[in-house]
Amino acid sequence: MLTFAVTFVRHGETQYNKDRLLQGQGIDTPLSDVGLQQAEEAGQYLRDLRFSKAFSSNLQRAKQTAEIILRNNSHSSGIELVKDDSLTERSFGIAEGRSKDALKNMANAAGQSSRDFTPPGGETVDQVKIRVRKFLAVLFQSMVTDHGYPEQSVLVEKPDAGESSGADGHDGPPISFPEDGLDGVPIHVLVVSHGAYIRVAVRQLVEEMETALPSGLKASHAFSACPNTGMCRFVMTLQGRETGPALAGNRCIFINRKVHLSASKDSGE
Repeated sequence: MLTFAVTFVRHGETQYNKDRLLQGQGIDTPLSDVGLQQAEEAGQYLRDLRFSKAFSSNLQRAKQTAEIILRNNSHSSGIELVKDDSLTERSFGIAEGRSKDALKNMANAAGQSSRDFTPPGGETVDQVKIRVRKFLAVLFQSMVTDHGYPEQSVLVEKPDAGESSGADGHDGPPISFPEDGLDGVPIHVLVVSHGAYIRVAVRQLVEEMETALPSGLKASHAFSACPNTGMCRFVMTLQGRETGPALAGNRCIFINRKVHLSASKDSGE
C-alpha cells in the first residue's frame, strides 16, 4: 500500500471575488493585491512542509497562488508545477461575469438552490464530479509511478496529537499546526484549485468515499464555501488492483482552514 497526504488550497482573492461576480472558466482574472497577500500568507504558513508534487488549475488565479506558495517553500524549489485542466473552476455558463445575486435569482426562478442550479451553458455538479474523479485517477497513478507500493502502509487510524482540535469550524478556539496529519506521512501533494470545485471535491471525498470528518467538525462547515486560500487536507492510502491504483483508506485532517489569514480578508466563493 502507498500512503500520501493531499493539501487542497483555493486561490487568493481576485477583483471579481471582491465584487461578488462569478468567474467560472470563461473569465480568467489575476489575483488582486489582497489576493497576492493571501497567497503570501498561505506560502508562509506552509513554508516548512516538503511537497513531493504540486498541481494547479490552468487558470491564472490558481497558477499565481501555487507559484507564490512554492516560492515561499523551504524545500520545494525544484518542483515543477503541473497544470491540469480537470482542476479548473466549475463553468457557470451565461452567469459568468454576473453577480451572485443574479445567479440566485435565476435559481429561484427555476425552483432550485443556487448551489445546485446549472445556468444555461454551465456545468452540472455531476459533471464537476467526473472531473474530480479524472484528477484523482491522474493523481493516484502519478503517486504509484513515482513511489511504488511500500511493503507497509503508514496510514495512522487514530488522529495525531492536536489533530481533532486542529479542525476549523468547531466550538471553541481552533488549535492548529501546518503539519497536522503529516506525522509519518513523507509524501505530500499540493493542489491549488477553485471554490466551487473544491466544495464538490470535498463532499465527494467525504460522502462517496465514506470518510469520517474530524472530531468536532460540523458538516455545515465542511460543505460550505472554501474561503480564498482556504486549505483542506486528506491522507489517502492506495492499493494495487487489476484496474489500477484504488483508494483503500482516506482520512480527513481539516477542511476550509484559514488560520493563516492574519491580516487579509477572504471574499467567499
